[in-house]
Amino acid sequence: MFLRSAPKRISLAVVSSAVGLTLHSRFIRNDSSSNAQWPQTRPLVGSRSKEFNGQKKDDGDENAVERTNEDSTSLKDDDSAAWAAFSSRFASIRKSVTSIYWPDFVGKIADQILPEWVQALPDYVTKLQREIEMAPGSLAEEIWQDAQDSDLHPNIKAHAQVRISKDLCPDELAFIDKRKRYTAQALARYLDIPEAELDPRDVPTIAMCGSGGGLRALVAGASSFLSSQEAGLFDCATYTAGVSGSCWLQTLYFSSLGARRHGSIIDHLKRRIGVHIAYPPSFLELLTRAPTNKYLLSGPIEKLKGDPNASFGLVDVYGVLLASRLLVPRDELGVDDRDLKLSNQRTYLTEGANPLPIYTAVRHEIPIEEQKADDKKTTGRVPHAVKEEAKKEAWFQWFEFTPYELFCEEWDAGIPSWGIGRHFSQGRGLFNERDLALPELGMPFMMGVWGSAFCATLAHYYKEVRPIVKGLIGFAGIDDLIEGKNDDLVKVHPIDPGSIPNYALGLEGLLPATCPKSIFQDKYLELMDAGMSNNLPLYPLLRKGRDVDIIVCFDASADIKQENWLSAADGYAKQRGIKGWPVGAGWPKEEDDTKKELDAADAATAQEAAGRIADAREEQREKSENETQKAIDKGRNQNQNDSDLSYCNVWVGTTMEREGDTEHPQSKRVDKDADWQLLAPDAGITVVYFPFLPNPKVDGVDPNTSPYLSTWNFIYTPEEIDKVVSLARVNFEAGEAQTKRTVRAVYERKKARRIEAEEKDKWRRWRNNWREHGDHFQ
Repeated sequence: MFLRSAPKRISLAVVSSAVGLTLHSRFIRNDSSSNAQWPQTRPLVGSRSKEFNGQKKDDGDENAVERTNEDSTSLKDDDSAAWAAFSSRFASIRKSVTSIYWPDFVGKIADQILPEWVQALPDYVTKLQREIEMAPGSLAEEIWQDAQDSDLHPNIKAHAQVRISKDLCPDELAFIDKRKRYTAQALARYLDIPEAELDPRDVPTIAMCGSGGGLRALVAGASSFLSSQEAGLFDCATYTAGVSGSCWLQTLYFSSLGARRHGSIIDHLKRRIGVHIAYPPSFLELLTRAPTNKYLLSGPIEKLKGDPNASFGLVDVYGVLLASRLLVPRDELGVDDRDLKLSNQRTYLTEGANPLPIYTAVRHEIPIEEQKADDKKTTGRVPHAVKEEAKKEAWFQWFEFTPYELFCEEWDAGIPSWGIGRHFSQGRGLFNERDLALPELGMPFMMGVWGSAFCATLAHYYKEVRPIVKGLIGFAGIDDLIEGKNDDLVKVHPIDPGSIPNYALGLEGLLPATCPKSIFQDKYLELMDAGMSNNLPLYPLLRKGRDVDIIVCFDASADIKQENWLSAADGYAKQRGIKGWPVGAGWPKEEDDTKKELDAADAATAQEAAGRIADAREEQREKSENETQKAIDKGRNQNQNDSDLSYCNVWVGTTMEREGDTEHPQSKRVDKDADWQLLAPDAGITVVYFPFLPNPKVDGVDPNTSPYLSTWNFIYTPEEIDKVVSLARVNFEAGEAQTKRTVRAVYERKKARRIEAEEKDKWRRWRNNWREHGDHFQ
């Protein structure tokens, strides 16, 4: 993590100690009760059909499943509860901290090496311990009582049911219809077309997405979206999507802090991110005084008190740290509880006045190595079936979060967003003995999951330092040794991801046959930063039913050019049968490499394809690591050749069927004055790509060399924010005219297709009438 000074360098360690944090984040979970279910649970009963919508709870149902001691754990048994483990651990930490005579210690020794705030640490920790003890009148008791109040949390009485379907959820379909009215009006303004002349059916479905990249992606993305908003393009979008820092951007946009204005977000960031998220005085002050203490602690307390087997690890702590900086206004009394729930964002979508935000996370499915080892120990050999299973590569399952639903496309299953955090059995949410469910998991935890890049595998960590290791004399052999173990490194996460209850339990046989068995066995889903798989949220935007025509990508990734995130979608599009994706879009590479990826996508299952594509892309990385970085140096101009990309780049796919075609032709960039490529009848999905590159118009900021633009930096001064905002703005302005021509061309193409289809339909009806009525037809 990029830190600036000695006091800040130790701040995260101090806060981590104060909450009893260890790298192994399951220290809260009680392994001895791992088979226990949520306390006093009662599954809802009904037929095991493909759809679980519309089922109602019947307290008098004779078939209701009886509660048993084996399947439920009472909260009265504090020793088995996650909350008791957490509280006990924190008390031990407090005792250790307060046992030191700090005035003497600080006065004689610590003044030379530790900042002044360390002396106040015992008071903070003691006060925090008093607030989180579940004693009468404590903050924790107040939060837990509120969590069971249906007036404050209406959905705790609602029935959360798993929706098994490939289709979009009904709420999103209703949103699309309403959003069309707004995008039609916005497009007329954007293209300067009289609104009366514009047919809503001709309006292209536009999606805008931001990349991962921590605060860099958040600040640069806010500027890019603001620039597009000022140009009139943002209002034409039906969807926005994000990874990591861009998820934080969407969170702020749909909060009282951003108020659906990106300019307000930038102003808010200038006031809040000049202090490190883990700087103890600021953080602990918010945790120990009203109203921010209740605002920030409600999520962890509801989770730990309500779910005895819940874990509380680094992702949970990270989420609270993020929220203390990003979700708290300068006037701390102005915190708004409505900002703490994803489902509350529906308010801003009711009439279709804003684009639908899509947040992303991934689950890492890893083959069970222990089974292979156990079988070998027992029989002396590994069975052939186990060998075949072990050959499967680890792969990532994508989960999309919207204000309407949490959904996994690989499962074809999702749950209401307000049901995230409760346990499920056979497709139905569980209630406690009071017929109440847990409140929806809060946005701080979600933000922690969406931005948990530190949950990367050892392979990802080594990739970050490999260029340094390879450059050291005598370390070439070590590099070869580590690379030879890459198949093992991609399966190890030093830091556990965040976890939520698994809603697939009991659904074996109802979900696609390609789903791994583990999802029917694991009680919790471990989710992490989607940047582990792709640093651009392309896959949700290609989901069937969304029918996106134009994807505008603002890529502020740290590894621009080294990782071709656009082309990573080539195999996905082929595997899912997505027509019109521009194959080969992104940073130029050899056509043979594209062919390898597409051939890999012919695998029988998505997970097998993911493994093969990963191998193909690793070969590409080996090549790109040896290339120079001249393509992204300062002073790049608009007269670049095909070996490089400019500030704005456009590709268009084709819907043409290629039967028996063994070649995989790559899509070429659309020339600035070659809009005819976009007007072709068989033109497909259009991608407009804005990489975050240095620009000679903005001095003193270079995404490749400016230290504060590190993904791991959590401190931005107002001046640094202004520099990042300026760079993103001039880059957008460099491609603004080309983007508008692109949108116009796609609009004209859709209009021409509609008119042609109407003429054909008109001729068909005339011909049928003539055949039916003959001479009598006029």
